[in-house]
Amino acid sequence: MASNDAAWMREKKSELTVGPAPYALPQNNQILIKNHAVAINPLDWIIQCAGGLTYRWLKYPTILGSDISGEVVEVGSKVKTFKVGDRVIGHAVGSDKDSNNPAEGGFQNYTAVLEQMACLIPDFLPYESAAVLPLGLSTAACALYQSDLLGLELPSSSAVSLGRTVLIWGGSSSVGSNAIQLAKASGYEVYTTASPKNFEYVLSLGAARAFDYRAPNVNEEIIDALQGRDVAGAIAIGETGAASCVKIIRKCSGNKFVAITTPPVSFAELSDSNHSRFKTTKFVARLIGSNIKLQLDARSAGVGVKYIFGTTLKSNGIAEAIYGDFLPQALSEARYVAAPPAKVVGEGLEDIQKAIRLQQSGVSAEKVVVKIT
Repeated sequence: MASNDAAWMREKKSELTVGPAPYALPQNNQILIKNHAVAINPLDWIIQCAGGLTYRWLKYPTILGSDISGEVVEVGSKVKTFKVGDRVIGHAVGSDKDSNNPAEGGFQNYTAVLEQMACLIPDFLPYESAAVLPLGLSTAACALYQSDLLGLELPSSSAVSLGRTVLIWGGSSSVGSNAIQLAKASGYEVYTTASPKNFEYVLSLGAARAFDYRAPNVNEEIIDALQGRDVAGAIAIGETGAASCVKIIRKCSGNKFVAITTPPVSFAELSDSNHSRFKTTKFVARLIGSNIKLQLDARSAGVGVKYIFGTTLKSNGIAEAIYGDFLPQALSEARYVAAPPAKVVGEGLEDIQKAIRLQQSGVSAEKVVVKIT
C-alpha cells in the first residue's frame, strides 16, 4: 500500500501544514485518485479565516480542497465508469456536512472521490489545466439545472437555440467561465458582465454580449439590451451581483429568478485569521442585515432568489448528466475548454498555503493551481 501525505488544517483558523495522512481505500461508489494537480478556490481561505461561521460542522484536523486532477489508482466495487490508469478530474467533497472526512479532501497525494463527481479527461489536456474545472463547473451546473434554481435544459452535443437569454453577472470568474459554456451548450444566449479587459475572454467562451460591471449605468444598459427577450434567469457572482441582478430581472420578461453564489458582504473583511471577536460580531451583523435587505428587495420586486451550494448536484442526478453524459465528449472534442486558464504557482503540498494566500489577494480570469507530482 502506498504512503500518503496531506496539507492538513489542524485546527480552526490555522494555516496548512504538511504531514502523513492515511491511504484510504475507496468506498463502493468511489475512485481513488493520485493527484497530479490541485486548484485553489475562495472557499479554501474562507474556511481558514471564517470556518466557524461557514462550515461549523467541520471536525479538525481536516483536509481542505475541492479541485483535483490525476490518475485513478483504485476503484470501488460498484464503480462502472472508471478503471485504474484513467486520467480524470474530480470534485472532492470532504468538507461537506454529510462527508466531513479528510480522506475525501483534495489537498493530499491521494483523494477518494465519488464516481459521479469525476470525469475522464483527454490526453491532450494537461493535469494543471484540467484542475481548474470541478468546483466552478459544479456550482454553475447547480445554478443552471437544478429545479430549485434556474431549472434549465441540460447541455448536449447538438444544442439548438431555445430563443432564451441567461444573464451571468461575473463571467470571467471560475463559476462564470463554466456557466457561460454550459448555458451556450444548452441552447441559451448568454449576456454577461466583466471588466473590459476580459470582454474578449468571455466572448470567446460563448457569451453573446459583455457589459462593464463597473460602469455607472450598467444595470440600465443590460435592462435595455434585454428588452424583447425571454430571460431564463440570472446567476449572480460577486458581492454586488445579487442586488444588480434583482434590479435587472424585475424589469425583464421571463423567469424572474436569481441564483446567487456570493453574499453581499465580502469575507475578505475576515482575511486575517486572528481577527477579533468584535470584528467577527460586526461582520455577522452586516452579513445578516445585507441578506435580509436582499431578500426583502427581491420579494418586493417579485424576483425569486436562492443561494447555490456547489455540491448538491452529487445527489440529484445533475452530476451524472454533467460529469458523465456531457463533459467527457465535450472536452475530447474541444467543444468545452478548461477555464479560466491555470496560473501555476508552485509544486508540492508545501506550496498550497502560499497559493491560497495568492488567491485571496485576488486573481482575474485565471485560477491558481499547484502541481503535486
